[in-house]
Amino acid sequence: RHLPCACRLRVSAPHSGASAMNVDLQRAIDRYLGVPLCALASLLERVLPRRTPPSLPRRIVVILLSEMGSLVLAQPMFALLRARYPEASLHVLLFGKNREVLDLMASVPPENVITIDDRSLGGLLRTLFAAIRTLRQLRPDAVLDCELFARISSLLAWLSGAPLRVGFHRHTQEGLYRGSFINRRVLYNPYRHLSLQFLTLARALVSKTHPLDKEQQDPGDFPLTAPLPGFTAGEVDAFQARIVDDYPRFSGRRLALLYPSGGILPIRAWPPANWRMVASGLLAEGYVVAIIGLPADKPLGRALSEAVAHPDCVDLTGYTRSVRELVALLGRAALLITNDGGPAQFSSLTGVPTVALFGPETPRLYGPLGDHASCLHLELPCSPCLTAYNHRNSPCDGDNQCLRRIAPERVLVEARAVVTRIRPGPIKDTP
Repeated sequence: RHLPCACRLRVSAPHSGASAMNVDLQRAIDRYLGVPLCALASLLERVLPRRTPPSLPRRIVVILLSEMGSLVLAQPMFALLRARYPEASLHVLLFGKNREVLDLMASVPPENVITIDDRSLGGLLRTLFAAIRTLRQLRPDAVLDCELFARISSLLAWLSGAPLRVGFHRHTQEGLYRGSFINRRVLYNPYRHLSLQFLTLARALVSKTHPLDKEQQDPGDFPLTAPLPGFTAGEVDAFQARIVDDYPRFSGRRLALLYPSGGILPIRAWPPANWRMVASGLLAEGYVVAIIGLPADKPLGRALSEAVAHPDCVDLTGYTRSVRELVALLGRAALLITNDGGPAQFSSLTGVPTVALFGPETPRLYGPLGDHASCLHLELPCSPCLTAYNHRNSPCDGDNQCLRRIAPERVLVEARAVVTRIRPGPIKDTP
């Protein structure tokens, strides 16, 4: 089966093997350096001359640094910007590890992408100053800061020199100080899906309400129905031929993909024993099962496949060498079961029937777009605990009962239901 031509709208993240700078270090820099810098920028904003914004922005920069999955959720926002400002050039500033996702979806021309390297502190500082220089030379009319209260992104919006700076603002909430220089302030609403809030950022450029934007619109108004332009002719066929050549057992069989890793946030991971039970259940139903993830997930993938101890359960962690190959693999699969993370969002690019497990975060904010996915989430009193308000720094002691209490039997039942709903009718295995 090939990737479908039509795309409905978080696997692996970057496949380079390079690890990002320590998350706690990033939080510390953002807090202890970001707060005084935001205060200084707010003071300078009051005394420095300001550019007058044009009636219609001609150059728009979107800052979406850190989340690969959020690039998928932001596609309706890009579509809205193109529809409302057809003459404007769109530019994106992001971490370099995420560029492949942006190029795959062709959200903006490749020459309009500005990258920052966050793999080390030295690389971050070097490329950060280069990005600021590029922004100043570009002279954007508007900047949309899509980060949730990160101070580095708000400072970049200010340093760009853009007269219109759109971003999330605390309004009447305490804490989360980011200065006062964001002049098109959007209310962050933890009860609305992130894709809807990205649409609000786009509409805030011209909105005159308080708080900004009181329109009713949803991502369904901007469906992604074009083929993924990042694939060249024969590329998907070549990848699928390679995987069947490497793993002949996949030929003519239903393929179920499992993503058991929590990525950089281990608290998002379902227990390995539960994954073993799900893998065994899928094997009993005739699937071949592949465990996916980054090269860093190899110990987990190997341990899980050895625990299952079945020839039709293989460890594919590190097998896909790029996001493009990952999406091609998702297009080959009959089912994806995944922790909250990159694969859940990338599933929207192929429509593969998906079961996504949420706990520390909520599908109300981060669930994949489209009707192909079913999200399981136990709303315990402490869940979700990863929020924009704590910079995704959970107070939990690691005992993530919000995930542990999702039974493997329930996941298997949900998997059968979503496969039947999305691809009805019997699927015959090839002997």
